[in-house]
Amino acid sequence: MNTLAILGSGRVAATLADKLSAAGHRIVIGTRNPTTAPATWTGRPVAFALPEEAVRRAPIVINATPGGSSLDHLSALREALHSRILVDVSNAPGRGVAEPLQLALPGTRVVKTLNTMHFAVMADPHALNSAPRAFVSGDDPAAKSAVAALLADLGWPPDWIEDLGDITTARGTEAVMLLVPALLRNRGPRPFAITVAD
Repeated sequence: MNTLAILGSGRVAATLADKLSAAGHRIVIGTRNPTTAPATWTGRPVAFALPEEAVRRAPIVINATPGGSSLDHLSALREALHSRILVDVSNAPGRGVAEPLQLALPGTRVVKTLNTMHFAVMADPHALNSAPRAFVSGDDPAAKSAVAALLADLGWPPDWIEDLGDITTARGTEAVMLLVPALLRNRGPRPFAITVAD
């Protein structure tokens, strides 16, 4: 059983924590107010800690904080994040997140994934009528392999996972965020994901 840290306490963090806990991982949620979080926040037992403590307890850290403030929040954790795998699932409209994170955290292996879909699909890809894709970007092959294993625990079959290449390829998937407001206006807030039709 691996310990995973999830930074953030919103819907994305709760969805991932619930599914990964069910898959057998120990989950520690990094939040600024750990004493006010209920012990069974997701319906499953998870631990709560200040962000730095959460990071130090886990070799893999998932960034589920708002993308617009992720760089500031995670840069403050630079020492704790050293040698960790950082899985970035965030988006910031009009700008990238993963590549700036990798530049700011050279001792951290940043992997971008799960940012081209509704949060519910992250942990339930089979809920859609069409097979979605989980795109993966990162500079470190071993880190990307570890993230692929996490994706499998979230229910993603290997042929639904597409390795795009190094961290600069995250620019493309992050640009999808520009399309999302129009999709939500047209289709409503129901789950969706971007895929590739062969």
